[in-house]
Amino acid sequence: MKTFVTGATGLLGNNLVRALRAEGHQVRALVRSEEKARRLLGDTGAELVVGDMENVQGFAGALAGCEVVFHTAAYFREYYGAGDHWPKLEEINVRGVLALADAARTRGVRRFVDTSSAGTIGMRATGEPGDEDTPPAAIAARNLYLKSKVVGGAQLRAFAQRTRFDLVQVLPGWMFGPWDAAPTASGRIVLDYLSGRLPAIPPGGSHIVDARDVAAGMIRAAERGSRGSRYVLAGDFFTLGEVADILARVTGRPAPRARIPYPVAWTYAAVAQTWARLTGGETLVTLAGVRLMHAQLRVSSDKARNELGWRHRPLLETLRDEVAWYRAQGLAIEPTSAGRTAVTQGAGPTA
Repeated sequence: MKTFVTGATGLLGNNLVRALRAEGHQVRALVRSEEKARRLLGDTGAELVVGDMENVQGFAGALAGCEVVFHTAAYFREYYGAGDHWPKLEEINVRGVLALADAARTRGVRRFVDTSSAGTIGMRATGEPGDEDTPPAAIAARNLYLKSKVVGGAQLRAFAQRTRFDLVQVLPGWMFGPWDAAPTASGRIVLDYLSGRLPAIPPGGSHIVDARDVAAGMIRAAERGSRGSRYVLAGDFFTLGEVADILARVTGRPAPRARIPYPVAWTYAAVAQTWARLTGGETLVTLAGVRLMHAQLRVSSDKARNELGWRHRPLLETLRDEVAWYRAQGLAIEPTSAGRTAVTQGAGPTA
C-alpha cells in the first residue's frame, strides 16, 4: 500500500510507521518538526511531510497518490495540563479530522483509518463490558478530550455516510510501549517508576494495550476491516497497582506499597490544577485523569479478534520492552545503590 500517516512521531504513529515499513508498504509521514522526525524516523525510510492538523490545506497535496490514510494525530497530551483546552480540541480533533477526510476523499484515497479512543465506550446497563455499539459513558462528556473524540467521530461517520467515503475507526485502550519519546502520560509513569519518583499508587485502572499491537490492528483494519465499522483495540484491564507490580518484576525495583485513596487523589488534583492555572505552570495530575482512572470502564475487543484476527501481547512484555528502550536511549534516570541518581547509558536521546 501507499500510505499516509499523521502524528508520525507520536507513540502510536512511530510504531505504525515502523510496522508498515516492516511489511513493505510505502509511507508518507506527517510531522510538525523535520528535525525531530529525522531523529525518530530517520531509520525507517519513510517520506517526511512537514505540516500541521490546524492547516490541512497546507499539506493536502501530499495525499495525492496514497491509497490509505492512517490518522493518529490528536490534541491529547496537552489537554491533561491545566486550562481550558476545548477550542484547541475542537480545532484539531473535530474540524481538523473532517478537513483531512475531505482532502483525502477529493484526492482519491481509497480508505481512511481513524484513531478514536476506547474511553468513548461506556459499559452496558447490565454492568458487562461495552462494545462498539454501546453508547459513551457519562464521563465522556466531562472529559473534554473524550468529548472531542465522541463529537469528531460522530461527525466523521456522518461525513463518510453522506459522501460514501470508505471509513474505518479503531478505538485503542491506554497505550504503553517503546518509542514513547514525548513522553505520554503512560511513559511518564514508567520513567517516574525508574527514577523513584512514584512513592505511592493512585487509585483506579484502565484497559492497557501495546502501541505496536494497535499499529498492527490498524493495518489489519485497512486490509480487511468492514467499511464503516469501528474496532475496539483495548487489551486487558489493569489497576495502577498491578502495573506497578509488573514494573517491579521488569526493573528489579520494589513497587511502592502506599495506596492513595480516591478522595485524596481528587483533592490533590484539584489543588495542583488550580495552582498550575494561577502560576502558568504545568501539572501531571489533573481532575480529568483522576476521574477517568476511577471510572474503571470495561470494554470488549471481541469484534477485532473475530473479524481482524487481532491479538495483543502480555503487559509484562510491553513494559519490559519499554523500559529497555528508555534505558537504551539514555532517558532513564535511576537511583544508584548509594542513593544517588544516574542516567542509564545508551545510544543517546532520540527525542
